[in-house]
Amino acid sequence: MVITYDLATIPDGTELRSVVATPATIGGRDVLRVSLTDEVTLRGVPGVDYVDQPTFVILPVDVENGTLEVDVRSGLNELAPDDARGFAGLAYRISEDRDRFEAVYVRPLNGRPLNPPSHRDHRAIQYFAYPEWPFDRLREERPDGPYESGADIVPGAWMTLKLRIDGTHLTAWIDGVEVLSVAPTLVAPAVGQLGLFVDIGTEAYFANLRITSA
Repeated sequence: MVITYDLATIPDGTELRSVVATPATIGGRDVLRVSLTDEVTLRGVPGVDYVDQPTFVILPVDVENGTLEVDVRSGLNELAPDDARGFAGLAYRISEDRDRFEAVYVRPLNGRPLNPPSHRDHRAIQYFAYPEWPFDRLREERPDGPYESGADIVPGAWMTLKLRIDGTHLTAWIDGVEVLSVAPTLVAPAVGQLGLFVDIGTEAYFANLRITSA
């Protein structure tokens, strides 16, 4: 089964979790603009209200295994702190009470074309599992794990992010190039909803979401 959302408008049944989502037009293209709320950005606590937390647009569709594909364009907004990198991507298998999910997001300010400092050039895309495994715990406890990697991306440019989810195996592509392969992933497979994920300091645009169930 294939489900598509053009994201030119906010789909019926959508839930916003710590984010603002508004229709926008970029370069003549009708898309969905997503960023954290000002309340979370200005008064939130890192590791509690943002930084690998449930900050997303939740769409009314369930997914466990299959292929997810979306066009995304992200960069910094006017409230971005110094360590913001334009975090944007997809959360999936979001539990009904929102206390568990997995996600893959990009950091376009760490893209290789920008020649970022050492280490950051290998941190342009990230997998994490909420709540147990945020990015900082993964770096500390599993530094050699396959949970992040470099990519040829830049802020403010459209890219197509594609995820293939098969049980405990995740593969991610950007513009048709494989950039991440995680097996096994960090939590057991479960049915859950799909979200458009953003994090601190990000202004992101999403379009052309396609969900193919396995």
